[in-house]
Amino acid sequence: MSVKEKNNVVISGVAGAPTVVLAHGFGCDQHLWRLVAPVLAERFRVVLFDHVGAGGSDTSAWTWERYSDLGAYAQDILDLCAELDLREVVLVGHSVAAMMAVLAANRSPERFAKLVLLTPSPRYIDDGAYRGGFSRADIDELLDSLDSNYLGWSATMAPVIMGNPERPELGGELTESFCRTDPQIARVFARTTFLSDNREDLTDVSVPTLIIQTAHDAIAPVEVGAFVHDRIRGSELVTLAATGHCPQLSAPELTAATIAEFAGR
Repeated sequence: MSVKEKNNVVISGVAGAPTVVLAHGFGCDQHLWRLVAPVLAERFRVVLFDHVGAGGSDTSAWTWERYSDLGAYAQDILDLCAELDLREVVLVGHSVAAMMAVLAANRSPERFAKLVLLTPSPRYIDDGAYRGGFSRADIDELLDSLDSNYLGWSATMAPVIMGNPERPELGGELTESFCRTDPQIARVFARTTFLSDNREDLTDVSVPTLIIQTAHDAIAPVEVGAFVHDRIRGSELVTLAATGHCPQLSAPELTAATIAEFAGR
């Protein structure tokens, strides 16, 4: 099976222009980039894909043993780049995919010109002086709730993740995205996401990196963005005048412009 088939790869934009690869986070698929990708495609070659188990990917390629580790997702990104012969890639990772981007760039830095980490978190659980935003009890409760009633969990958590309560249609869209995901796959991906700890990997990043956070994010508070910025040498940190964990939906114009400015510099 080709990577293009396995990951439902879609390519648009300007042939011969710098390549921007957009990697989505937990419970989503490439559709979450629909307001950002066309703007970027005016200047760049844009590659969209679905992680195995999400969207239009080939779910027969998904196994618990492989995809209980973020490294497998990072390897899929590298396989995609290899099959398409992509070089000097600007890799944009949203949420947990930001750490997939870090792992991919650390394994094969020669593939990547730049990284953009959109609302990243290297660890969601508080640890001593480190503030990830959640206690271990919080995460255990979240995962237990997901296990017992995935659809109910989706309806409750998606609006919290999205923020912007005055725009309920945004939370509704994320809820629908969660509900399209196979619950078995979502349970494994949730544990892989919320129990991960990639803090040590940040110091190995050698690729120019932009960190984009929002001013108010219930999943990745501003302290997390500052931590990532401090650990990645030479990185840049931009705080958008936006709310929520998914600014590509809540503030797409600002998000696209910030990515484009860094990617085209």
